[in-house]
Amino acid sequence: MKVETTSLPGVLHILPRVFRDDRGYFLETFRESRYAEAGIAGPWTQDNVSSSAFGTVRGLHLQAPTSQGKLVSVLRGRVRDVAVDVRVGSPHFGEWVAVELDDVRHNQLWIPPGFAHGFAVLSPDALFAYKCSAHAYTPADEVAIRWDDPDLGIDWGVEEGHASPKDAAAPVLADVRDRLPLFAS
Repeated sequence: MKVETTSLPGVLHILPRVFRDDRGYFLETFRESRYAEAGIAGPWTQDNVSSSAFGTVRGLHLQAPTSQGKLVSVLRGRVRDVAVDVRVGSPHFGEWVAVELDDVRHNQLWIPPGFAHGFAVLSPDALFAYKCSAHAYTPADEVAIRWDDPDLGIDWGVEEGHASPKDAAAPVLADVRDRLPLFAS
């Protein structure tokens, strides 16, 4: 596997080796020791899958004060995956990075704890997988940031995103600052 850094320290783009022949393909989606060597260590406590239609935008979400890292990939389709540094005091606070994930390259994105996460579906549909580093979801700790926050200016890769009513009504980043994690240098 090849691991690439992104413009946000700690957010990593993983490109696995895909072995193809006329029967199809094979790839290793996870090996604990190899990911730990790349700085992506568990424990791994939960796997999730979501299915979404074209233009769906899911996010931006995080848990605070509890937190979880997410290793994400696409099982079917293509998405624009986004990570936003929301750690108060970080030199990269409010900056975002986007990586296109698809079912051809089978690439992954590591979003460490302290980052908000979301994605937009670019294909007719998408099956999206999350490997989580903690059982962090509790309703009281859920923090949502409006996906189209004008101060963030995220390019989602879709002309008109379709968010859930809850995500569409989420506050902008500036209005949740007191609920965000602190940057630990």
